[in-house]
Amino acid sequence: MDINLKKEGKVSIVGVNGRMDANSAPEFEKKMTELIGGGDVFFVVNLTALEYISSAGLRGVLASAKRAKAKQGDVYISGLHGTVEEVFKLTGFQSIFKVFEKEEDAVKQFGA
Repeated sequence: MDINLKKEGKVSIVGVNGRMDANSAPEFEKKMTELIGGGDVFFVVNLTALEYISSAGLRGVLASAKRAKAKQGDVYISGLHGTVEEVFKLTGFQSIFKVFEKEEDAVKQFGA
């Protein structure tokens, strides 16, 4: 798994590539925790390049969102597709998170 970061105004865009599973999810959660600890609280997690997500990956996304919300922030999801989208639907995560087809649409929702 690779994590790509970029900033657009007050929004941190976190692109996740590859697989987010029990081995790589802790890396994602650690990076998000560092960003939140550094003052970032508005996130778009772009999953366009994510091929697979396990329950550990879902837990990492949810835990990160809870940390951001505790600091009056939020996490939006963009780029769901294929099996990753199916997992989000089957687990109900699509109703927990605001989901956008395009990253730029998610960023606009933060007023950036």
